[in-house]
Amino acid sequence: QVQVEDSGGGLVQAGASLRLSCVASGGTLIGYAVGWFRQAPGKEREFVAAINWSANRKDYADSVKGRFAISRDSAGNSANLRMRNLESEDTAVYYCAAGRFGSTSSDYDYWGQGTQVTVSS
Repeated sequence: QVQVEDSGGGLVQAGASLRLSCVASGGTLIGYAVGWFRQAPGKEREFVAAINWSANRKDYADSVKGRFAISRDSAGNSANLRMRNLESEDTAVYYCAAGRFGSTSSDYDYWGQGTQVTVSS
């Protein structure tokens, strides 16, 4: 079993950039795909991006393609989500998750506690 911790959120202005981090505080992320999801107030959790365990497959939600980039380190203990040109619609709690490669919540077994991203216009 792996414990996942996500961090890096904050309050930024529209057009700014942020990098979210996901680390395995217990165990390792080796062998797991890493996904990022987000949930805005009053909305359901939605898929943002995913990367498979070998980093040769990536997937993005249409709303973030070209602006967000997911990556992971070769040691297998961390993954990042680089977000640029942020928009007010990106405001949400962002969650990192570890599991199998996919774009639905049910693909992932281990979840971080979430990190708040707020974009002011």
